Amino acid sequence: MTTAIAAAIHTVPAFSGTYWQWQGHQIHYVHAGTEQPNRPPLLLVHGFGASTDHWRKNIHELQADFDVWAIDLLGFGRSAKPDLSYSGTVWRDQLHDFVQEMIGHAAVIVGNSLGGYASLCVAADYPESVAGIVLLNSAGPFTEPATAAPPNPIQSAIRRTMQTVLLQPVPSWLLFQYVRQRRNIRKTLRQVYVDQTAVTEQLIDEIRRPADDPGAARVFAAVFKSPKGDTVDTLLSRMSAPLLILWGEGDPWMDTRRRSEQFHQHYSDLKEHFLQAGHCPHDEVPQQVNQLMREWVMSLEC
Repeated sequence: MTTAIAAAIHTVPAFSGTYWQWQGHQIHYVHAGTEQPNRPPLLLVHGFGASTDHWRKNIHELQADFDVWAIDLLGFGRSAKPDLSYSGTVWRDQLHDFVQEMIGHAAVIVGNSLGGYASLCVAADYPESVAGIVLLNSAGPFTEPATAAPPNPIQSAIRRTMQTVLLQPVPSWLLFQYVRQRRNIRKTLRQVYVDQTAVTEQLIDEIRRPADDPGAARVFAAVFKSPKGDTVDTLLSRMSAPLLILWGEGDPWMDTRRRSEQFHQHYSDLKEHFLQAGHCPHDEVPQQVNQLMREWVMSLEC
């Protein structure tokens, strides 16, 4: 019975959403559940290339206990994809304004990958919007220590060359056309998910759909032009919110144990758990993530 329930959650349909106007742009969001006394609302923030659909399994269960919101960052999902410079500060302001205008209460902001970095930006600069932060394999660099070994000059040269090439319109467009193909999305997901049964055709459809939107290729190219934001340790130095970190330790894109050490080095008010999952533990092992988030949020003093 337990196995059947675990398998069934991967087929939960996406929630229908609506739109909020922000700085002249249409922003898509999903709302489920109802406001709970003495319990903060949740705001779920997806990673690069994903959308509110990536949280469907979490919303499905958490709506019974929480006022749950999920949002598509500007440039992603069903939100507008204008031709502008994207950065952590843009998404920081978007999330802060959404909390203030739409949710109306400080929220626990839950972010995966890029969404985790954006969540940290909000907590660092707009504490009035944040009751807590939950990070799932959050993106963002830490400051390199002065004693770190100098970068390999050959690797540095290759990296600079690739960045220069990808800044050009034609190469970046061609790369976008390549990565948006279903077979390549499937291949990437299978690399970053430990449980291959979680890589369903439904998930591939959800990742693939926004790539057909006008402006999607420009947003993809804009990533290579984005200005570097504050390092994670700099953000943590300005932050005071309680922090829960959930690591999918099978993530091939990051050394989760090393990043855990860095977070502990720069922030004391945190709890963490390591899960048998990859880069997107909320989607791969949603029931474990939902239970850990539920217990932690309910333990917060509001």
